[in-house]
Amino acid sequence: MSASDSKITVVPVQSRRQLREFARFGRRLYKGCTYNVPELDSDVMDLFTPSRNSALEFCQAQTFLAVRGGRTVGRVAAIINAKANETWGVKTVRFGWIDFEDDIEVSRALLDTVAQWGLRRGMNRLEGPFGFTDFDPEGMLTWGFDRMGTMATIYNWPYYPEHMRRLGLTESATWSEWLIPHCGIPEKISRLSDIVLSRNGLHVTDLSAAKSRLAVRYAHDIFHLVNESFSPLYGYSAFSEKQIDDFVRRYLPLIDKRLVCMVQDSEDNLVAAGFTIPSVAHALRKAGGHLFPLGWWHLLKAFRWKHSDTLEMLFMAVRPDYQNRGINAVPVARIMSAALGMGFMQAESNPELDTNTKMQSHWSYIEGTEIIKRRAVFYREI
Repeated sequence: MSASDSKITVVPVQSRRQLREFARFGRRLYKGCTYNVPELDSDVMDLFTPSRNSALEFCQAQTFLAVRGGRTVGRVAAIINAKANETWGVKTVRFGWIDFEDDIEVSRALLDTVAQWGLRRGMNRLEGPFGFTDFDPEGMLTWGFDRMGTMATIYNWPYYPEHMRRLGLTESATWSEWLIPHCGIPEKISRLSDIVLSRNGLHVTDLSAAKSRLAVRYAHDIFHLVNESFSPLYGYSAFSEKQIDDFVRRYLPLIDKRLVCMVQDSEDNLVAAGFTIPSVAHALRKAGGHLFPLGWWHLLKAFRWKHSDTLEMLFMAVRPDYQNRGINAVPVARIMSAALGMGFMQAESNPELDTNTKMQSHWSYIEGTEIIKRRAVFYREI
């Protein structure tokens, strides 16, 4: 190999063709890997298109490709979330959508490029993998490489975290993901659910019975609750009204409302919610990164008619003034009951911060529950 062929060049993405290459690189890197769940190319491209992603109203972003000998060998996105930086009192440039061949010079070039991009904009800290918000994949897989990923999470090769450490980055936060078998609703959770509802004057609202306009209002309420309850969690960036509008418009028609639990007080104010979906990991693998010609059909079928035996637990949220009262037991009990009746055999939690002991304490009541994956974000000063 000549010197010119071995040189790594990191170039900013400036065209739709380059952005398409950025979206496709991850899928090529994991070709043949049975655990990777590919994102849709169109979803990745939309995230970096201002007219399609309202987070770009308060975030700066630039995508990059690492090229050697005319061939793409890595990718990364640099993101500055001004809202999150102001909230947490930091000057952080995030790196996300990072993928690279097992060559330390490639990963070094990608991270150095993000760091320099951030320095020129007044940042002094590099951290990731993070997305624009907490609804984007975040946290690098550090354990559990022999498990299939989910729609909402990152899968990466085992060498990724090794590269982070070799390049001087250290862990700033860690998450765990849980496998929850549906072997019946534990009596302790069911009893606790009934007690906390009675003791606090609360009731469960059936979203599936709500008419269209009311369902939209409830969906907005859920996102406002997420903003309120998740605000203390590491690195959280609150959703804007425009983001919430976009989420509700895109995803409300797809969800199975039986798998959503809403807990309200006597004045119908939302105090807790649980949000789950059928796993679409296998459908995304069948789609192969493309919505057309048949990707949309595989996804719609997985959401609506022929779901897998696994449920993805996207989030549980409890209003701060109702936390530490055992309210989490209500969405867990109600959703597990609905899931059992629908034929689901198990559930996977979304990544849960290891410091979030309130949520994790409920899994100890369910026999056979185990941690199946761990992940982390890494940082260094720049």
